[in-house]
Amino acid sequence: MRVLVTGGAGFIGSHIVTALREAGHEPVVLDALLPSAHPTAPAPGAAAPPAEFVHADVRDAWSVAAVLRGVDAVCHQAAMVGLGRDFADAPDYVSCNDLGTAVLLAAMAETGVRRLVLAGSMVVYGEGRYDCLRHGPVRPGARRPEDLAAGLFEPRCPDCGSALTPGLVGEDTPPDPRNVYASTKLTQEHLAAAWARSVDGTALSLRYHNVYGPGMPRDTPYAGVASFFRSALARSEAPRVFEDGGQRRDFVHVEDVAAANVLGLEAAPGLPPGTLTAYNTGSGDPHTVGEMATALARAHGGPAPVVTGEFRLGDVRHITADSTRLRHDLGWHPRITFTEGMTAFAHAAQRTSAGVN
Repeated sequence: MRVLVTGGAGFIGSHIVTALREAGHEPVVLDALLPSAHPTAPAPGAAAPPAEFVHADVRDAWSVAAVLRGVDAVCHQAAMVGLGRDFADAPDYVSCNDLGTAVLLAAMAETGVRRLVLAGSMVVYGEGRYDCLRHGPVRPGARRPEDLAAGLFEPRCPDCGSALTPGLVGEDTPPDPRNVYASTKLTQEHLAAAWARSVDGTALSLRYHNVYGPGMPRDTPYAGVASFFRSALARSEAPRVFEDGGQRRDFVHVEDVAAANVLGLEAAPGLPPGTLTAYNTGSGDPHTVGEMATALARAHGGPAPVVTGEFRLGDVRHITADSTRLRHDLGWHPRITFTEGMTAFAHAAQRTSAGVN
């Protein structure tokens, strides 16, 4: 199978290229190598494992249509990621993520490519699942700045104000994006679903949870929390843990995510055409952000984490996945445990660029 991997020179994309080649497929990489992502643009051969490389932006309709000729499926990873600096980043997020996806899907419709795996994200859910002893499953509203400033980080029941118990989020949970990046990721899914209905194509969205691993970008406002902590340790600095460190996340290794993409591409012909199917892609082994920072610091031999009480309004408190559907439908099982992955990541090389992957 010949597979176009958009963003194939990035953190996750490059691992997908490797996994595709190891599975006997033929990856083709399209990547803009934008300065925000690659300030010292690598040569194509260094940007990703050996593969055909096209240096172009996914928003360039002519280049996308040209590279799609002879392609059997698309693995769409190109996106601007993270919370960014502030709302001034909004036009760039919408352009890279949503306009780019629209251009790609239009070209796929024109060239007859009918198989898509999309890099989705758990951020589309907003806050995770919560249960109240009195009211059962509830959806707390956005956390208030004054509560966060006072150190009141846990969401409360919107009906009675009681403490809540966090649980696992299923794919059928209504989306509730709470920042610009999350909004663009949900729009990508809507666009992909519309494309699938229009052309009778098959689309999967792998809703990644907190992906980490070798080659993760360093020293950037657009990377994930694992990258922030690993970058600090590389500078011999203590990881700075926001809030009280009790935020629950599902940290999933990038090699397991790459394997899920290959399985999704291979399984797509057997899935119902004309639809988009969402799959949570998480390890199933939740940990707090504080636990992750401690594990990295211990394995690295660096300074212990410092809990700062700082917060970001776009962050949610708890979000962990129920990945049963992915296991059942595609037979995917994560291979790398939290302890194994963090121990290796503590000493793994990082990319010196980030922003689009």
